[in-house]
Amino acid sequence: MFTSFTITGCSLELLKPGDKGIVTICQTQDETIRKKLTALGIRTGIHITVEQQFPSIIIKAANVSLTIDKAIARAIYIRVLED
Repeated sequence: MFTSFTITGCSLELLKPGDKGIVTICQTQDETIRKKLTALGIRTGIHITVEQQFPSIIIKAANVSLTIDKAIARAIYIRVLED
């Protein structure tokens, strides 16, 4: 039989420090934000950990700490990983 499971996902903007996840989609109509995401190396499948949420959003992606703004965080959707 199948084991039950759940999938929890949300915008990166809504996570708390210490939360971890995998990028499922980067969705925005703003070309500037798309270019920033590409320059930062944020793409589908990357593991992300939220290190800080205020005053700046700091994430760790691919073992590199990055500071991003709310507009970028809003464009990143992740599948939350449970510890």
